[in-house]
Amino acid sequence: MTATASTDDLVVLLDEVGAPCGTAPRRTVHSATTPLHLAFSCYLFSPTGLLLVTRRALSKTTWPGVWTNSFCGHPRPGEPMADAIERHAWTELGVEVEDVEPLLPDFRYRATDAGGVVENEFCPVWFAVTHQEPTPNPDEVAELRWVSTVDLGRAVAAAGWAFSPWMVDQVRQLAELVPAEPERLARAS
Repeated sequence: MTATASTDDLVVLLDEVGAPCGTAPRRTVHSATTPLHLAFSCYLFSPTGLLLVTRRALSKTTWPGVWTNSFCGHPRPGEPMADAIERHAWTELGVEVEDVEPLLPDFRYRATDAGGVVENEFCPVWFAVTHQEPTPNPDEVAELRWVSTVDLGRAVAAAGWAFSPWMVDQVRQLAELVPAEPERLARAS
């Protein structure tokens, strides 16, 4: 779908079973009473298997300055998830992605940050690969690091408070997939 001005800043609202039930401007959605809405998280890998983690910009509405997965976002109404991932990879990190693949298609979470802002998202988790070095958008990313999945798992286990709550839950669930789907995770380790 080609974005138009009317859909550029809308998020897809969901009912309790995850079905679309409307849209709302993104700037109005995140509050103390955030409605359930559609999002995604993406874990971006280098060709050598290193994982990109990012620290959220200090200007972010939720969890400013917190370390998290490579990037997150909201698909626009009618936008295929893979297209939204490609768009956000470019907008936030200045990279093109390939091998975009869902790993936790039913991930959902609700969390409240220290400022009282709630995240309430149906947020499928995706993996992707880039062959480019990121050039982060400072409105989105304060800093970034390439790490091994083993080192990330150790860091989350030791200091989960330093990471976004969605990433902590995602890392735990992804770790549980390793025995079930080693071929899908082999390129990431």
